Amino acid sequence: MSPKEVIKRWVVLFNNGNADEIAELYHSDAVNHQVANEPVIGKKAIKEMFSQEFSTANMICIPEHIFEDGDWAILEWKDPLGLRGCGFFRVMDGKIKFQRGYWDKLSFLKMHNLPIPMV
Repeated sequence: MSPKEVIKRWVVLFNNGNADEIAELYHSDAVNHQVANEPVIGKKAIKEMFSQEFSTANMICIPEHIFEDGDWAILEWKDPLGLRGCGFFRVMDGKIKFQRGYWDKLSFLKMHNLPIPMV
């Protein structure tokens, strides 16, 4: 699959809340770094991250644009509550090797009535 095709599949699995299947889109040593959080390294840890996130909030990704350039895909997205963000995915051999996402964590926590950590 091309990077753009991988991201289209990723969106479907994300919206289904399927941590097992979405994890299969990643290399065994992939890195998922949502910049509001610490990087998550390895397919197993990424699966656990998605399992936790899917059990915490009902998240929906509505793609606005998906761009492809070489082995990179860029996903610009929104959700039904008004949150917006973007993700950068490096896809190698049909699997995600690296992902970086940008979104407003404070807005996400407030929208889903989740506790706001005090630091």
